[in-house]
Amino acid sequence: MSTKSLPFDAALINEISEKYPTPFYIYDEGAIRANVRKLFKAFDWCPTFKEFYAVKAAPNPHLMKLLHEEGCGADCSSLAELLLCEQAGITGEEIMFTSNNTLAHEYQKAKDFSAVINLDDISHIDYLKDNVGIPELICFRYNPGPLRTGNAIIGKPEEAKYGFTREQLFEGFAKVRDLGVKRFGLHTMVASNELNPQFFVDTAEMLFTLAVELHNELGIRLEFVNLGGGMGIPYKPEEEPLDLDFISAGMKKSYDALIAGTPLDPLSIFLENGRIITGPYGYLVTEAIHRKETYKNYLGVDACMANLMRPGMYGAYHHITVLGKENAEADQVVDVVGSLCENNDKFAIDRKLPKVDMGDKLVIHDAGAHGHSMGFQYNGKLRSAELLLKEDGTVQLIRRAETLEDYFSTLLPL
Repeated sequence: MSTKSLPFDAALINEISEKYPTPFYIYDEGAIRANVRKLFKAFDWCPTFKEFYAVKAAPNPHLMKLLHEEGCGADCSSLAELLLCEQAGITGEEIMFTSNNTLAHEYQKAKDFSAVINLDDISHIDYLKDNVGIPELICFRYNPGPLRTGNAIIGKPEEAKYGFTREQLFEGFAKVRDLGVKRFGLHTMVASNELNPQFFVDTAEMLFTLAVELHNELGIRLEFVNLGGGMGIPYKPEEEPLDLDFISAGMKKSYDALIAGTPLDPLSIFLENGRIITGPYGYLVTEAIHRKETYKNYLGVDACMANLMRPGMYGAYHHITVLGKENAEADQVVDVVGSLCENNDKFAIDRKLPKVDMGDKLVIHDAGAHGHSMGFQYNGKLRSAELLLKEDGTVQLIRRAETLEDYFSTLLPL
């Protein structure tokens, strides 16, 4: 069972909030570093294993730089994310540019950075050739369609807008080979927040098999397979974390059976996780400001769905701790709500919590990925600050809170 411990206590958060008012995000540097090292250790049988952190999960160059120091590259999908890589000192083939419906100037910047360009559609081969030029290294995103099942978040692969069909994959690789491409990679991503470890073993076997078939039919040798991200985290206390050792052992077994000792050996294995890297080690801290008792009991906090949209968007569970009352009996049933003019602005529905007094600080767990990055400004809400709890116990501001001046700065005068 996963435990929902915290790297801080009420005293520290109260001290921090005197300088940085709630709501704010805070990330645990030490836990993030240790987590990345655990991932790399699990795959140490593959000398060229690489994790490309999914920038969309937490697009902050301070976090990206931290992860780069631990050996991670970056998975980007936009011009802004490429520029964040530049700020964090991530360059060249440490950047995987995996985008869709992409504009020429974004491809151009990726090419200027010597990033690995991962094409999403067969029509993009000509688009890239005509607007930017074909690089020496090219990668394609494969959508297996009905050959694989997705999950609740990402949906059925055949209904997803991403990737090449199997037939297009062979046609596309033949085309870029004839255009002079010398280096090749293969990518897929068919799940999100998946907690079944066998799913990732099966994905690796699928790509290893494709690598063999592409070599046999087209004579091309893949340099790498990118198994994408999608590794889930245990949002609920009763859920078990993914067994990375099981995943690694299963992948190695498939690698040894399909790749080892063949002309494709060595074949690099890449991942592009975001959620499993920083998700469990980021927290949204908010303050209780109102209590409402009508047909239900509501606890109002100063954060809202604009700060963390996952519960409202997906009905996702995020555990909540009332600081200073960790051991108190959870004998109150409440909906924890924000102030948006939308009824799905709820962090929790019918949640059992200890009695909350106004001014108590609540911590929303597992918000370190797809949290702050999915923020928005509906109702004129402002994005919160981001803080980093350093390994030495100090706290660093890594993104200031937005101000009303920021909100109005793009408006032209009447």
